[in-house]
Amino acid sequence: MSATKTPPSDTPARTVKDDAPVVELRGVHVVFKSRAGTVFKAKHVHAVNDVTIAVRRGQTVGIVGESGSGKSTMAKVLVGLQAPSQGEVRFRGNVVTRYTPAVRKQVGRVVSVVFQDPATALNARMTVRDALRDPLDVHQVGDAASREARVRELVHLVGLPPSALEALPGQLSGGQRQRVAIARALALEPDVIVADEPTSALDVSVRAQILNLLADLKATLDLGMVFISHDIQTVRHVSDQIVVMRDGRVVESGPAARVLDDPQDDYTRTLLAAAPALL
Repeated sequence: MSATKTPPSDTPARTVKDDAPVVELRGVHVVFKSRAGTVFKAKHVHAVNDVTIAVRRGQTVGIVGESGSGKSTMAKVLVGLQAPSQGEVRFRGNVVTRYTPAVRKQVGRVVSVVFQDPATALNARMTVRDALRDPLDVHQVGDAASREARVRELVHLVGLPPSALEALPGQLSGGQRQRVAIARALALEPDVIVADEPTSALDVSVRAQILNLLADLKATLDLGMVFISHDIQTVRHVSDQIVVMRDGRVVESGPAARVLDDPQDDYTRTLLAAAPALL
């Protein structure tokens, strides 16, 4: 009898236990060379320094910190856009050792991303229909009829009317564009969505709508979510677990209620004191 084959170490496994992390970082470092160094010695910037984090389905992990704290760099590692300088990254329980184009494509089926500004994240020349169909075409999901059905399902999921399919991004409001960006992130049915400051480019009146939409989608689809923000009160509103970052390091982490109601680190207290209450 031949031995059972296991997936190669650079390929994310397709199934994991229900309570197992979908994406996990273990002791991850990301180091960049800086132009501020001398001719003889380059300066190294530690954007992420020894970070460990795990995200499961049905769980929202909020990552909070000031600009330059390493939040966005960590987001890139979580979605496979940035290889770590050191440490281990696991997708669906499988260690990724090489970030080949094929692996990045597979990771895109596991973890998707919603960027900060939908105006720049969406192609201004593509209709909503084309923008939502594009990932389905790239990954060759189903046939033409099933892709069209999926596109219509996606606009319904994010609360847009069918007429929005014919619109260009410039014809939509900021909130509508972010709904399109969220729909596109959902196109391939990922296990986890990484939302990098998804409401900071929106009017105050629209932010609560998008936060409520993300919460509804998480519950309906049993999504895991990573919500990244500099606004600790917004993170409080959406998160089950909270990770507080400063200068590339995790200074505090744990259940949202514990971290925010009984913070153990002075930096967390400072963020809470400086943040206005979320209406």
